[in-house]
Amino acid sequence: MQSTQSQDFLWIAVGDIHDEAERFAAIPELPLAQGIIVTGDLTVTGSVPQAAKVMDVLCASNVPVLAQIGNMDRPEVDTWLSQKGCNLHRVTRELTPDIALFGVGGSTFTPFGTPSEFPESDMAAWLEASWRKARTYPHQVLVAHTPPKDTACDVIPGNVHVGSTAVREFLVEAQPDICLCGHIHEARAVDRLGRTLVLNPGMLAQGGYILLRYSQGQLTAELKVLGD
Repeated sequence: MQSTQSQDFLWIAVGDIHDEAERFAAIPELPLAQGIIVTGDLTVTGSVPQAAKVMDVLCASNVPVLAQIGNMDRPEVDTWLSQKGCNLHRVTRELTPDIALFGVGGSTFTPFGTPSEFPESDMAAWLEASWRKARTYPHQVLVAHTPPKDTACDVIPGNVHVGSTAVREFLVEAQPDICLCGHIHEARAVDRLGRTLVLNPGMLAQGGYILLRYSQGQLTAELKVLGD
């Protein structure tokens, strides 16, 4: 494979859309993007028709969209995304010959019984399986709907951490370059676990998004908010 270190790339990452994709078109960097990454929660307990409406808005940008389910999306959305060829959940994809993008959607168990919740053991197994391919690339980006536990990206009111222990343990051991996450709306933040940069943009409806850049062989990510 030919290296792309001399080229510049930009991807926009959003999540926790929850049927409200209207603000997406207002992202000023959108005309410059090579692709869109969705960390999960296209809908509010919605199925394929609701997810399709959101994806139609995102795909209107005329660049590739890669997406995965969050805990609020019904399992059939996962199948539908696979059929469309744009699923990230349990998939490793090549962003460039230098960058692997791999995902783990849904969430660990919550008190609310949302449609797509999984045990930590499943999360750990899926991460390990995807890492076997992703680790062969010079750079790796994990898209985990559930943030790693005990970080600035998984805190709810009362200073309670509700992220995934499996995601945290994986990041600590594997150390991919970047982890894009979501799920905890009030925990819009940037943190680090070793060399891994962890970012949670919060809800799209509240203006949060991430710019993922690759320039001169350097992979970076920046948290942005509409109106800043």
